Amino acid sequence: MRHTTYLTPILLGILMACSSPTENLEAESPATVYFGGDIITMEGETPEYVEALVEKDGKILFVGSSAKAMKEAGPGHQMVNLGGKTLVPGFIDGHAHFYNFGAQAITANLLASPDGNVNDIPTLIETLKTWYSETGIDKTNGWIFGLGFDDAVLKENRFPTRHDLDLVNDSLPVMVSHISGHFAVVNTKGLEILDITASTPNPKGGVIRREPDGKTPNGVLEELAAIPSMLKVLTPSSSDIADFYLDKGQEMAASYGYTTAQEGRAMSNHELLANYADRGKLKIDVVSYIDYAFPQYMESKWNSKDYDNHYRIGGLKLTLDGSPQGRTAWRTTPYLLPPDGQKEGYSGYPAIPEDSEVQRIVDLAYESNWQLLAHTNGDAAADQLIKAVGNSSQKFGNEDRRTVLIHGQLIRQDQLDSLAKYDMVASLFPMHTFYWGDWYKEIIGPEAAQKISPIKSALTKGIHVTSHTDAPVALPNLMMILWTTVNRQSRSGTVMGENEKLTPYEALQCITSWSAWQHFEEGSKGTLSPGKLADLVILDQNPLKVDPLTIKDIQVMETIKEGNSIFKRE
Repeated sequence: MRHTTYLTPILLGILMACSSPTENLEAESPATVYFGGDIITMEGETPEYVEALVEKDGKILFVGSSAKAMKEAGPGHQMVNLGGKTLVPGFIDGHAHFYNFGAQAITANLLASPDGNVNDIPTLIETLKTWYSETGIDKTNGWIFGLGFDDAVLKENRFPTRHDLDLVNDSLPVMVSHISGHFAVVNTKGLEILDITASTPNPKGGVIRREPDGKTPNGVLEELAAIPSMLKVLTPSSSDIADFYLDKGQEMAASYGYTTAQEGRAMSNHELLANYADRGKLKIDVVSYIDYAFPQYMESKWNSKDYDNHYRIGGLKLTLDGSPQGRTAWRTTPYLLPPDGQKEGYSGYPAIPEDSEVQRIVDLAYESNWQLLAHTNGDAAADQLIKAVGNSSQKFGNEDRRTVLIHGQLIRQDQLDSLAKYDMVASLFPMHTFYWGDWYKEIIGPEAAQKISPIKSALTKGIHVTSHTDAPVALPNLMMILWTTVNRQSRSGTVMGENEKLTPYEALQCITSWSAWQHFEEGSKGTLSPGKLADLVILDQNPLKVDPLTIKDIQVMETIKEGNSIFKRE
């Protein structure tokens, strides 16, 4: 193992003398030497440190000793003194929805503490009113829109209804999105515009919640009753607004250290992303996974292992159930506390009830050699996926497919064995331990709640693992992902699964080297190795050395994509 040795004042003077302003001006493409802090390569099973890293032409030229770095850098090189800060590979989220980062940046922030301040319904109403008065509705297709309310945290422990949102405005449409992204609530005017009435049937894979008469919509829309409506509202009405959303989303991503982001369920918004890329506006890499309902995009030039102007399609996305905190995740056992409108014995429901249709989609991906990402939260949904993957593996083979099970909040230990058998990736979601750990104790029971997102068990069984933000479910704050993966503390301070904690180094691997592997990008990203892209993040502290309980307080100071600084904290 190599360890950082900080530079003495004499050596520092020698290093600085190696690069004069005149030489920098004369050099056509000077190298850059990073030194003077902890540089973690992420190369081995345990932390490895080097004294210096040399970047040239967007790639890593050298990592190693300071003395050799000066020789490798050549004449005219530039020097970056980290000043005791920490340099790591650029961050790669295991799963998120990059396209919606812009919506998170632009719309009313309805998140609860600590990411917002909406902890009760009156505050939600006032936040929407304030947002409307300050921002207007020209960029949200005429709707007052807020994102991220959480009924599990709201003082009232319920969803707002149309009657609550009518207090925001009764002449304009109002829509709020649940923190899970699987529910929306609209006011009475919104229901009118969406043409949802007492006679409107529940769509397949969705529910329109009703008032006590069993007929009148109360404004709450679940799953496929909600998602198409949210897309309508948040689909930009012009190219200028589309650019505004993507600009703001990209700025947010860079501020949290992203050098590669995932669009985890691309639909028609793929066309907006591709257009944005074609015009050279992407500064970070974005890899999209296309919803199975849009297979035509899989035949485009963007479906490639290589990026074109920082964009590519990585594979196909399949969604098999909903949200556990929203109690639409499909379980084999009932929820202890059914949601509004459901009876005792309710256990959620599938997004695609027919196993034959799921099998058709998985077969299509395997026969076409498309990587498959599958959203499964409940164990019944995981059963459905594993069965289909087993059948497709027999038909089409299973070599190096890297099929990814996304979320897996309620996955069972025997199902982890099946993931190992079919060499599937488990991109799990330990962030739930903080945001909803206490809520899980209520809805599935204290013992079962201790077993959510069993990432250490998966790792022990030899499964490739990553963790993720699923932003905009929460802010795309990867330090929060590290903190939750390492500490697994709920809001009340309860540890949710002591034996499922990862070490800080393992947690960092989840968003660097292991996530690069998940995306078939380990050859160019994920570690600080010669020949790889100079995708770098500078942190104000070393997450491997601080008190684990303070990891969430670490800040991204600078994000560097292929040698170019794309974010720098003042």
